[in-house]
Amino acid sequence: MSLFPRPIFQLAELVLADASEKSLKIVTAESCTGGLVAGCLTEVAGSSAVVERGFVTYSNEAKRDMLGVPGDMIADHGAVSEPVARAMAEGALEESRGHVSVSITGIAGPGGGTALKPVGLVHMAAARLRYSIIHEVYRFGDVGRDEVRIQAVQAALELIRRQIDR
Repeated sequence: MSLFPRPIFQLAELVLADASEKSLKIVTAESCTGGLVAGCLTEVAGSSAVVERGFVTYSNEAKRDMLGVPGDMIADHGAVSEPVARAMAEGALEESRGHVSVSITGIAGPGGGTALKPVGLVHMAAARLRYSIIHEVYRFGDVGRDEVRIQAVQAALELIRRQIDR
């Protein structure tokens, strides 16, 4: 029995099978999901053959220190932005032995949102060596912290699968 809803667990199994088939190692860089994507992947038996590592970079300092996200980029665009999501995905590859990465940065709530960046806004990026980065923005809405985070896990798994299947 999984800690995650069955469809999300099954999606994690598919991601791992796809990566294994192509001999790709996965790395995650997570902020608002706090490691849930890595947790979902590693809930699958045999995932150690594919999951290289996960970074939980909740603070801006962690994004800078662990992933090399430029401080001026965070200051100029905010932590929840396309440039930061892209930089997190790139940094995850640079700071690991992974071949494909996914990054997540967002506002899960219940507070912290603004008119321009409301609760439920999540930016994600998936990077792969020798491929262009895929960026997506999601507006899950103010549906509750748990729901934003679980929807973000599902979206991240779908995004990394798209990057693997290119």
